[in-house]
Order: sequence, then C-alpha cells, then structure tokens
Amino acid sequence: MSNQHHKPVIGISCGDINGIGTELIIKTFADNRILDMCTPVIFASNKLINFYKKTVTDVNLNFQNLKDINRPYPKQVNIFNCWEEEVNITPGQFTDTGGKYAVKSLQAAVEALKAGQVQGLITGPIHKKNVQSQEFNFSGHTPFLKQFFGVNEVLMLMCAENMRVGLLTEHVPVKDIAPFVTRQNILRKLLILKDSLQKDFGIDKPRIAVLGLNPHAGDEGLIGKEEEEQIKPAIKEAKQNNILAFGPYSADAFFARGSHEKFDAVLAMYHDQGLIPFKSLAKGEGINFTAGLPVVRTSPDHGTAFDIAGKNKADEASFRQSVFSTIGILSQRIEYAENRANPMKRMSGAVLTNAEDEKIEETGA
Repeated sequence: MSNQHHKPVIGISCGDINGIGTELIIKTFADNRILDMCTPVIFASNKLINFYKKTVTDVNLNFQNLKDINRPYPKQVNIFNCWEEEVNITPGQFTDTGGKYAVKSLQAAVEALKAGQVQGLITGPIHKKNVQSQEFNFSGHTPFLKQFFGVNEVLMLMCAENMRVGLLTEHVPVKDIAPFVTRQNILRKLLILKDSLQKDFGIDKPRIAVLGLNPHAGDEGLIGKEEEEQIKPAIKEAKQNNILAFGPYSADAFFARGSHEKFDAVLAMYHDQGLIPFKSLAKGEGINFTAGLPVVRTSPDHGTAFDIAGKNKADEASFRQSVFSTIGILSQRIEYAENRANPMKRMSGAVLTNAEDEKIEETGA
C-alpha cells in the first residue's frame, strides 16, 4: 500500500495510572485534526479515561469503546478495555496498583502490535520500580521490547528536530558503565544506528559522531584508556564497514559548541552523558525511539511526573510529537521498502536530482 494513502492504526499504552500518561493522551487526542493522520487505539479502560477527563477541564475528548481489536473505528479515538474491574486511581501516588495496570496496558498493546492489529506503538511513562514482578522483570520499556520481539540488539535513540542521540548503555549504574564500553558493543550500536537512520529517517549516508567516555575524551590515554583501547578501534572498524563514524569527541565541548548539528546522530556512552544535553536542547519536544525493532515504538522523553499528576499541568508536547514521529517513521519505512522493491524508482529519482543540479549550475540559480 502506498504511504500516500495509508493511515496507520496506532496503539497507545497508558503508563502508570497514577502518573501523567492518561492526561497526555486526553490532551493530545482531543485535537480532532490528529485523527486525519492516524486511528488511535488506547489500551486502558473507559473508567480510567473518564476519571482523568474530569481533571482536564479545558479540552473535550470523545471516544468509542472498542469491542473488536481488529475493527477500530476510523476517525475516532478508540478505547480497548484491558480490564473491567474497579481500580483505585490515586493521582500522584506511587503504588503497586499503578505499576500493575501499567503492565496490563503495555502487554495488551504489544500483543496487538506483534499481531499486526496496530501498526505502531506509543508507550506512556512507567515507573521502573513498581512495575517489577515475576511477569515483568525489566529496567524499562526498551529491554522488555527487545526480549518480546526476540531481537539480539536494540538502541535507545532520543530524537528531536535538531538532534538525535543514541545510547551505548541505558539504565546502568555509573560505577558499572566502563566494562560495557567495548569495541564490539560500540560497533553493534553503530550498525543499528546507521540502519535506522537510513530506513526510519531516510538519510542515505548518515554521519555519526561518537562521544568519549572520559573527560576530554581521555586526553590521549592520560584520563582513562577506553578511548584508545576500545572506542577508537570501534570507529576504525565501523568505517571499514561503510559507517561514517567520527570521534571520539569530548562530550562537554561537543554539545557546547553546537557540533551535534553537523551530524545526523550522536552515540553517547551512557545515559546522562546523552540525555542531559538532549533534554536541554530539544526544547521540550524530544521523543524516545527504539531503533532495531521490527516494529515502530516511541514514547515521550520524560517520566511519570507524579508531582503534577491529576493537576492539569502536564505538557503534552513530547507525547504529541511521539505520535507524529511514529506516523512519520512508519511512512518512511514504507517508502524505503518500496524503493528497495523497485530500484528503478530510486535510480530515476537520483537521475532527476542530478539533472536539477546540472540545470542550477548552468543557470547559476
């Protein structure tokens, strides 16, 4: 199906029922214009949505109760009830109940995603502590999705209009980071990042910056050996595998000088090294994308925000951007597949581009 005529069905997990996830959903999909771009299916319960509708008084969300997951209502917000029982909703409170029903929503959503009943997934924020159980023993969405879809490696990729930052390590204690900084691990992440930039973002020859682990990128081995022994060899091998990787760069100077704008993506060595500058520069509209999956999953770039839950204070900008990004990546994947299935189409586009360039040179335009 041509992406020009394809309006995807997008699944949404609600996240912690005591956090801001449901408020973000209501504020985002109360704008009916978004229904021209996708058909949303929210995995939660009518009662949860109605509870938070009372706290968000300045917008009005209309929805349909979806009985058959295979037949969502077009041009409507669909609610697929993952539970029918009465649940105690306590906005702003950290409870086991909040985590339990976040997992119920997530599991129902990923089952539908795997079955092809929804084409993309946006996950509401969860708290990593209260979701822990025998059924869910993961440090977050990313490792859970990696196991659920049976892939060997994924990449947590933070995306905004002006930057993309991937993470070598995700939720790892700082004292344990260094052993993960190996040539093999870096190369694996760079391969995923390159493939994603091509397939998901339409960048034919992406340029990737690699950050160092230590201050000043090790100062030629004076402040740590990881740059000399692991990171530089990984970058060299990446180039031998046709990956345009550069570095390692000192993280502080790299972002302070705006060097990230010269690259299509950045690979950071650990969580805060990448996310502090990302969240500082993304202007509140950054999103989290799991690269390397056979499906498309995004989320807002923030957590449950218990301190403002239920107070109608949550900013939906990042969640709304997650919806747009999911739609955009799905469309790009379709175009990528079509171009690979029909190489003449890609070739004709390149010929046209070359012809246009020659015309510009001739006319001096």
